[in-house]
Amino acid sequence: MRVSRIAVLMLALAVQPVQSWAKGDAPDNFEPKEISNPPPTAALNSFDRFEMVPFEMGAPYAGEEVNEDARQRLQVNLDERVPPLLTEWNAKEAKSSPPKTLKIEPAVTHVKFISGKARFWKGAFAGGTAVLVTVKLSDAATGEVIAEPQFYQHANAMGAAWSYGATDKAMLVRTTDLISEYLKANYAAAVGGPTGKDADDDKAKDKDQSESKESADQQSTQ
Repeated sequence: MRVSRIAVLMLALAVQPVQSWAKGDAPDNFEPKEISNPPPTAALNSFDRFEMVPFEMGAPYAGEEVNEDARQRLQVNLDERVPPLLTEWNAKEAKSSPPKTLKIEPAVTHVKFISGKARFWKGAFAGGTAVLVTVKLSDAATGEVIAEPQFYQHANAMGAAWSYGATDKAMLVRTTDLISEYLKANYAAAVGGPTGKDADDDKAKDKDQSESKESADQQSTQ
């Protein structure tokens, strides 16, 4: 009887939804519209100095423990990749007087993250995870924005369950890799770069919509 009660309790926990963001207008699907980011209006080496501010995150996500954990992990990952690059660029002789400074402002636009505890107890029932980050690049003196690329990654529920949440965390690492690679790629020439959205995502979505429509048509004829 005791084992049976424990099993019932675990099943009840498993089917409960996991709230990974605050109540509000947070969308379930927030992937970018495009596969590629457009090029900035100027190559980054047209600036002499580079400064990056910490990750920002606004409503409805800010203040939620699980989302703050995701933001902090993003910050740690980004700090391992971008500051060494900026140090190298800042060491070069300035071409302008006074030196032109590029301000780099990363922000969590949308996030759905699952805590390790929730992933352990609920596995795939906790759902998938995803993050969308926007990085504003602007002239620090004039405020002129030269680019606002978006970077997106996700992890499916089953993979995260089998890896005990490792793929949830890896998703955040991949996001910061995309940011770093975008900055590197656009230093010498304005070329843009990937958002992280996969063309297969659109194919899967179209397939789901097609199958849903076909199912609805069949039901209407019955």
